[in-house]
Amino acid sequence: MSKLPIFYSGHPKRTPPAREAFLRTEVKLMRVDEIMTKDLACCTPKTTLPEAARMMAQNDCGALPVVDTPETMQIAGIITDRDIACRGMLQERNPLDLKVSDCMTPTVATVRQDADVRDAERLMQEHQVRRIPVVDADSKCCGIVSQADIALNAPDQETAQVLKEVSQPARQVPAHTSTVI
Repeated sequence: MSKLPIFYSGHPKRTPPAREAFLRTEVKLMRVDEIMTKDLACCTPKTTLPEAARMMAQNDCGALPVVDTPETMQIAGIITDRDIACRGMLQERNPLDLKVSDCMTPTVATVRQDADVRDAERLMQEHQVRRIPVVDADSKCCGIVSQADIALNAPDQETAQVLKEVSQPARQVPAHTSTVI
């Protein structure tokens, strides 16, 4: 039986809706909870920066979800090793005295554990981040998904696209800038 060509008069770069639905049924889509890190370390806004850095070193990770309390596990933000290095050092206080709340990113994109991996990829691309906390149906932090998780589990083309989009500079810096004093 020969396959009939699919004609679509919409946007030339978009997949026709009927074809996209067909492709979704043809290929098993991967869910976030299938690739995420489940045994993750979390901290609270009151955790000291040195303790957060120790947790990252002990768990061989570059980011910790920040939760309001260990009991409720509601996302309050995220702190990365880069946040500690950059924001922590820019404070006009001793970094050893700083808390996670002084350096964390309070507004963070999250993805549901039952979401399609492509949703996590899209969020990483949109927000230009390398890691996204994963929440359950009650919005409790239950994991984290990273570029590495996707790279180890997604097709090569998909991985390359995510890496390309996430790695774009947040803002363009002109080639020649001058400062007038």
